[in-house]
Amino acid sequence: MPAADRPHPHAFENAVAVVGDYWTLLVLQEVSFGARRFRRIMTNTGISSNVLAVRLRKLIERGVLSKELYESRPPRYEYTLTEAGRELQPVLLALAEWGNRHACRGESLMERHARSPTTTPRAMRL
Repeated sequence: MPAADRPHPHAFENAVAVVGDYWTLLVLQEVSFGARRFRRIMTNTGISSNVLAVRLRKLIERGVLSKELYESRPPRYEYTLTEAGRELQPVLLALAEWGNRHACRGESLMERHARSPTTTPRAMRL
């Protein structure tokens, strides 16, 4: 690749720092497909509430998600993609397509985890 076409030296590293872990990608997938509330994201992904809270906070801080209050007592929020988050949608779809072609061999990582709960999803990543 010609030097002029190469991305910034740290572009990939910086992108992975924002969205490159297992749970963050699943959270982004859920919000992209319409799950905008904490409980729904948690149920759909199997993520624990404390891990989800950390991932949501990180995505908000990095400008990928925004949150809006929809109920004041108790405070409850909906999470939506920002412009930066919407720009990730083609990347998420490309990952899903790649997964369909190359990584789907029957059950998902979460299904394997449910069958063998001593193995965490983190340990099952490639």
